[in-house]
Amino acid sequence: MNFLALRMLIGDRAKYLGLIFSIAFASFLISQQASIFIGLMSRTTSQVQDVVDADIWVMDKQTQYADEVRAFSDNELFRVRDVPGIQWAVRLFKGMATTRSEDGKFRQVILMGVDDATLVGAPRTMLAGQLTDLRRPDAIVIDRAGYEFFFPHEPFRLGRTMEMNDHRAVIVGMCEASPPFATFPVVFTRYSQAVNYIGQERDQLSFVLAKPAAGVSVQEACARIEQFTDLKAMSGREFGSQTIGYYLKNTGIPVNFGITIAVALIVGSVVAGQTFYIFTLENLKQFGALKAIGVTNYRLVGMILLQALVVAAVGYAIGMGLSATFFEVTLHRTATRGIIMLWPTMVATGCIIFAIVILASLLSIRKVLVLEPAIVFRS
Repeated sequence: MNFLALRMLIGDRAKYLGLIFSIAFASFLISQQASIFIGLMSRTTSQVQDVVDADIWVMDKQTQYADEVRAFSDNELFRVRDVPGIQWAVRLFKGMATTRSEDGKFRQVILMGVDDATLVGAPRTMLAGQLTDLRRPDAIVIDRAGYEFFFPHEPFRLGRTMEMNDHRAVIVGMCEASPPFATFPVVFTRYSQAVNYIGQERDQLSFVLAKPAAGVSVQEACARIEQFTDLKAMSGREFGSQTIGYYLKNTGIPVNFGITIAVALIVGSVVAGQTFYIFTLENLKQFGALKAIGVTNYRLVGMILLQALVVAAVGYAIGMGLSATFFEVTLHRTATRGIIMLWPTMVATGCIIFAIVILASLLSIRKVLVLEPAIVFRS
């Protein structure tokens, strides 16, 4: 009976291919758009992800997300250090600077100023140069994407000079940084140098990075910092989640991606359901003949579900193949680097697709269950 069900399914090539196409299209759109959405949301926390030395981020109480920084006094650093249970605390600067290369090409860059003494907050994946070279005068480390923008199709060379806000900057290394949301180049330097690049203001300190002492949990240390200072403290994961929440609540990104995914669901459901229903109607005589020779309703339902699962599996496989090809092609491009298809996205897409096909087959199942075997003898 299973073989007969498959022969009936494949027999009408036009409808079979139509079912496969609709499921493949829905699978591709759902997985591709969901992956891009997750990748974009992850990018909003790129600078937070790159700091692996510190467990605690300390910031102004009104800070809502990582890209909106209100500087506070350096005196707050010493207050954080005096909090019981804090092992160490260091400065971190985050801002924007206009940078120009030797040939006049300029662009805004994300400037990260790490602690002068410990270099906490500096990138850990160096592609060229040494991290300790940041201690040299006017030294900066630029991320790979930024270097390729300023010096396209040129091999990396140490010692190149750039101009940052009318100050000299010397490239001493190239790193691999997490891609930021706005795809700006990321530049690392010492805190004192970053302040010099940006210009003197009354308050310059963007964040304080801290680590709890042995035996003190991150949550307890954060509570103590907020108790003894007028600042907000949270773990890197909590700060990242808060940043993602801000973008979800205050931008049109989730709405736009949600509409696309909803369109994919509607197309998959309507096209697959309608095509499958028409396919069943055109095969009612065959189902009636099977009923007439004693095939039970349970067996007929099994045949329809088998047809639905085969269509879902083939369409899903093609859709995942198209989606994987898309991300393989775009993986190393500057605008889309780092955006990949995660396995939870594949699993979730598979569950959605199989649910769509099963629901689409319900109308067909009902039509077969109420079918009279005598239909076989009608003209």
